[in-house]
Amino acid sequence: MKSPYTGVKRILKAFTYSYDGFCATFRSEAAFRQDLLFCAVFGLSLFFLPIRGAALAMLIFSLIFILFAELVNTAIEALVDRISPEWHELSKKAKDIGSLLVLISFINMFVVWACILAPYFI
Repeated sequence: MKSPYTGVKRILKAFTYSYDGFCATFRSEAAFRQDLLFCAVFGLSLFFLPIRGAALAMLIFSLIFILFAELVNTAIEALVDRISPEWHELSKKAKDIGSLLVLISFINMFVVWACILAPYFI
C-alpha cells in the first residue's frame, strides 16, 4: 500500500511515527526507561570530562548504540509476541538474540569508555 503522504509532509509524518514509537516504548518498557536514565547520567558526565572531537563522538555514539539495541530488542519481542504468545524454541531464540544485542552494546560502551578515559586516570 502506497503512502498518501509525499515530500515534506511524508518527512513530517515520519517524525510523528517516531515520536509515537518513543512514547509507546517509554510507557511499556522498563528496560528502555532504565537504559535511557543510564545514558542520560553518563551523557551528562561528558560535560565534566576533558574530552573533545572524535573521542567525544565515540563516547556519545556508544551510549546511543545502547538505546538503539534496546529498541531493536523491544521490536523483536513485540513481533514475536504478536505472532504467537505460546512458547516456541525459535521465539526464545529470537528474544535471546535481541537480549544479546543489548548486552553487546553495554560491553561496547564500557570498552570504548575505558579505552578513551584510561589515560586520564592512570
